[in-house]
Amino acid sequence: MPSFRFHARDIRGEPHNGTVTAASVELLTAELRGRGLLVIDVEETVSETPERARMSSLNPFSWLPPTSFDVEMGFQQLATMLHSGLSLLAGLRMVAEQARRPRAARVWDDACNRIEEGSNFSNALAAHPKVFSGHVIQLIRVGEHAGTLDISLVRAAEHLERARNLRLLVLNALTYPTIVLLMAVGVAGFMVVSVVPKIQKFLGGAGRRLPAITQLLVDVSNTVMNYLPYFCLGFLSLSLALYFCYRWPPGRKFLDGVLLRIPVFGYILRLSGTAVFARGLSILLESGVTLLDSLTTVEKLIGNRVLSLRIASARHAVLRGGTFASALSGGRDFLPMLGRMIAVGESAGTLATVLADVARFHEAQLVVTIRRMSVLVEPVLILVVGGIVGFVYIAFFIAMFSLASGGR
Repeated sequence: MPSFRFHARDIRGEPHNGTVTAASVELLTAELRGRGLLVIDVEETVSETPERARMSSLNPFSWLPPTSFDVEMGFQQLATMLHSGLSLLAGLRMVAEQARRPRAARVWDDACNRIEEGSNFSNALAAHPKVFSGHVIQLIRVGEHAGTLDISLVRAAEHLERARNLRLLVLNALTYPTIVLLMAVGVAGFMVVSVVPKIQKFLGGAGRRLPAITQLLVDVSNTVMNYLPYFCLGFLSLSLALYFCYRWPPGRKFLDGVLLRIPVFGYILRLSGTAVFARGLSILLESGVTLLDSLTTVEKLIGNRVLSLRIASARHAVLRGGTFASALSGGRDFLPMLGRMIAVGESAGTLATVLADVARFHEAQLVVTIRRMSVLVEPVLILVVGGIVGFVYIAFFIAMFSLASGGR
């Protein structure tokens, strides 16, 4: 006889959940209704076979954690099903069945189980803070209270999509320069470690003095070979020092402040931080979240510590009765346009709309800036690689010509 998992409530609203065996869904539903219970959902449980569990554990993809793309797709599917009239529990189970990664499916199943135990949807998602950010949970909580959960899910999915597209834009712009830079380092290291010592041995056998450019190449190679362990130790020590400094809150604040002051790169960070702040705040305000609660949520959304502390100080200023625009104006943290447009939005009562416009403007500027940087960086790196290879070849051929002319 098959077993079924049911979710019901009594006349006082208390949840009743369990797993029982019955001949069919209809008979179990009739039995539960006879007890005076309101049947919310009944589902047949399918036990996982040992073979299936073993295959799942051996699948390397089952070890990968769920990503923001998994959450985004799940929210889009769930919003569509809720808009079509499907229940939340049935939608969550269907999302779990269609999840591309087993660990993502387990997260959706756990959220479903928590709801069956009496929790609400936002608290069920909050039990997985590494998967669902505070910004997303806040949107879901607002949708639950307002009865517009499907709209909140769509907004959360759109927020995750914009963040993912921004990350992909940066990664795509940095992929080619990074590959070229790694090739330059690899070519230089191969020549210094392998090619130049052979050239030195070949030319030194003639017993003649090497030309200045060739001697410079040989000196550089000898210096690198002699001090290579110290270079590696110094690089490792510097990396560990920066890592522990970044883990220390005052050190992280200092390093984040230094990053914001770097020419060009700092401007990109400020531009990205302004766009993320404006977009996140506008979505929360449009969803009905108060300004103070929205600032608390967006403060955790910003990765740069200096920018997040600036948001925290603005929130305290608003809490003391100051204006939001004056709290963000001045300084070199966010771009100046943000404070000016917030002042316009505050005076006109359209802060959410103005912030959305600010986000679109800065996102477009960020795209243009990154593309320009990639266009400029690529030829520079090509010139660097070509210069390294050309320097070695010129030094070698000048030495060969010198020996040939001396032999005559």
